[in-house]
Amino acid sequence: MNMEQLTQGEPLAFIFAFLIGLSMLLYAILDGYDLGVGILSSIVDEAHRDRMIASIGPFWDANETWLVLGVGLLLVAFPAAHGVVLTTLYLPVAVMLLALIFRGVSFDFRRKVAKKKQAAWNRNFFIGSLLVALSQGYMVGRFIIGFQEGLTAQLFACFFGLLVVAGYVLMGACWLILKAEGELQERAVGWARRAIWTMVLGAILSSLTAPFVDTRIYDRMFAFPEITLLLAMPLISIMLTLLMHFILGILPMENDRLAWMPLAISIAIFVLGFLGLVYSFYPYIIPGQLLITDAAAAPESLKIILIGTAVVLPFLIGYTALAYWIFKGKASDLSYD
Repeated sequence: MNMEQLTQGEPLAFIFAFLIGLSMLLYAILDGYDLGVGILSSIVDEAHRDRMIASIGPFWDANETWLVLGVGLLLVAFPAAHGVVLTTLYLPVAVMLLALIFRGVSFDFRRKVAKKKQAAWNRNFFIGSLLVALSQGYMVGRFIIGFQEGLTAQLFACFFGLLVVAGYVLMGACWLILKAEGELQERAVGWARRAIWTMVLGAILSSLTAPFVDTRIYDRMFAFPEITLLLAMPLISIMLTLLMHFILGILPMENDRLAWMPLAISIAIFVLGFLGLVYSFYPYIIPGQLLITDAAAAPESLKIILIGTAVVLPFLIGYTALAYWIFKGKASDLSYD
């Protein structure tokens, strides 16, 4: 594909669909682990809680930038789709935004208020993290089945919200295995052991029920010969799950060997799940309603937006990579100075 073809309408629409998908995937991975840490912070003492929050302190603001990028690109590149999403998901979007604000305020206030009030802000930090995860999972569940109405659709979306919470808790535990030491690291290994099987069971149940909630997914998933290719994804996911189960069984190890593997495996499982979701509704931008090409903005607009994206994206990637490089290694003591 030459440069002239890339600047025509249809290819540009698919390029922006890819960029939106990439932004949302990176957000789910990067903010997913710190939301998971926030949820897990409710079951530890103050010293461990401080160390857990210190492990995400340098990153959590920047992680949310990917959500802003994804939603911003959806607005300018696919305004029709953006209107459908926000109109249909107005309430959960509002809950998510308020919870993100609530969580951010709690992050700063928990150590700047009188000691007797710290417990309340710690609880608020947990509640904010949990509400963000639940609302995001609910929205993804509604999106997957094309914003269908009815009790079955609502129950599926609520169940998917719980699945996302389990996934974020798994990633949060795996992050702590990498960043923590001593007793906290040992506890994180235990959390990950429980979370991995909870998430796997939830993923199996959602995969089995989604095709019957939405017949479009059934036709897509069980068509031949596509089903023979799709079988590779669950098989690889099962192998990765078994590998993680084995690795968690031998952690922690001397000199922190293999501490990075649980997080890497959990990311790989998230990527496979994301690819499966994309396959279930491609080439739609709104499943069963709007095609990518039909919902895209005018080609002239997409060309201008692409230039701006090409300028911003390298800086965002570079900043993210630099932050993780500078703050690599074990988490230090928490400081608000």
